[in-house]
Amino acid sequence: MSANTQEGMAVNGTKDKTYGDVLLDVQHLVKHFPVRQGVLQRVAAWVQAVDDVSFQIRQGETFGLVGESGCGKTTVGRSILRLIEPTAGHVYFEGQDVAALSRHELKVLRKDMQIIFQDPFSSLDPRMPIGASITEGINVQGIKGREADEICRSVLADVGLHAAHARRYPHEFSGGQRQRIGIARALALRPKLIICDEPVSALDVSIQSQVLNLLNDLQKEYRLTYLFIAHNLSVVEHISDRVGVMYLGKMVEVAARDELFKNPLHPYTKALISAIPIPDPGLKRDRVILEGDVPSPLNPPNGCNFHPRCPIAIERCGQEEPELRNVGTAANEHWVSCLLVEDGAAAD
Repeated sequence: MSANTQEGMAVNGTKDKTYGDVLLDVQHLVKHFPVRQGVLQRVAAWVQAVDDVSFQIRQGETFGLVGESGCGKTTVGRSILRLIEPTAGHVYFEGQDVAALSRHELKVLRKDMQIIFQDPFSSLDPRMPIGASITEGINVQGIKGREADEICRSVLADVGLHAAHARRYPHEFSGGQRQRIGIARALALRPKLIICDEPVSALDVSIQSQVLNLLNDLQKEYRLTYLFIAHNLSVVEHISDRVGVMYLGKMVEVAARDELFKNPLHPYTKALISAIPIPDPGLKRDRVILEGDVPSPLNPPNGCNFHPRCPIAIERCGQEEPELRNVGTAANEHWVSCLLVEDGAAAD
């Protein structure tokens, strides 16, 4: 996406929510991982995990980020927080360039940016009571003693747990309860942005809905903004206001939730939506079956990354790299990266 394109990229959502100013602005984010070989561990190749990803999230919005496993979703989330250092690009949080901050400045900023990890068990220290895990981040920010304990009791109550649970260890809780603990830990510093890295994928289906409803309630109560990373489109459709679709490290489509699910334009998005199960055996959906495997990020194809598997690809698709552009209207923007999608297609 060009700089001019990014500057004109507005944010649309559902009609029953209003959003504030842009809270997070990701511009041309790149993250490549080195592959080292030999005794001297020289760099032999680069894994192009994230390649020129741009999007914006407004205050109070839930932005869903979806795609197949290995497409770079989690790497985007962790690069935003600088849990891993980006190779290139900019991440602006309330106008501050996160990539340019010093270690001390980043520590201060992280009060406003938190993460919920995918695996609620491995993200908790098994040797620490969960109260200590929750207050650990608070203590790092200089909040200790009674004030920290009070915050711990408060956030445990917010996620449906009791204050007495603070003395228990992670193995004493179910998977759903452990994820609630992870949410409480992220909530403790009253952040503005929470990156939800597949927070329900490791949970039973019945527990998933409870956690999703909890996240919705907390968003309203604390005026939170979410980047919700998932590969389950049904979950994303339930919780998101806008959705971005990634494939092999690139963003291929961005639109308001209802627009994306009613009128997908990119062939990859169409294939993903066609695979969503319908809870009615009498109804059938026309499946789009993709042939072949996802290309290796070590050596992505020329032109459009998706063209080797695309059912409508033409010769031009293997030669030209498409740009993410708005093919909708000013009031109903729909961004797509496909050479075969004409301008105005989202309005048809």
